[in-house]
Amino acid sequence: MATIPIIETERLTLRPHTVEDFEDYQALWSDEAVVRFISGVPSTREQAWARLLRAAGMWHHLGFGFLAIEDKQSGRFVGEAGFLDVKRDMKPITTEGTLEAGWALLPGAQRRGYATEALQALITWAEEHFPSKPITCIIDPDNAASLRVAEKLGFREAGRADYHGEVILLSRSEIPPA
Repeated sequence: MATIPIIETERLTLRPHTVEDFEDYQALWSDEAVVRFISGVPSTREQAWARLLRAAGMWHHLGFGFLAIEDKQSGRFVGEAGFLDVKRDMKPITTEGTLEAGWALLPGAQRRGYATEALQALITWAEEHFPSKPITCIIDPDNAASLRVAEKLGFREAGRADYHGEVILLSRSEIPPA
């Protein structure tokens, strides 16, 4: 089993999720503003619990996954970010076999640069531990805030796909054909 890292930035601690995070985690994934461009549907408690447990499972089976984002000053859970491979049924291009980056922040933590700061640290970690894996992300074309974050992090559009509606596939490197 992979050791789940703790990554420190100037303002944030990226750490493994804990069961104690659940109430804040459920608040994150049940917030309509948070899920607007992700699924469009707020998570139930049961769905949020399964998502929290999935975070640990990815680390166990894949050696990468999502980390909780904690604000160092307040010590509060403010969101999560990391990498996944969820075998999406996406056409005509795919994220399979890549480190698919993702992030979600509670509304009170948005527009503070936390997503960029967290992802910069995570990308540095990934490039050290998975140097041959492309890093990708998918973003709803209407999600201007996340598209700005991705651009700051060096992601460029690699194509468009249908995944419960149109998404933009972005990559930091060349994606091999599926």
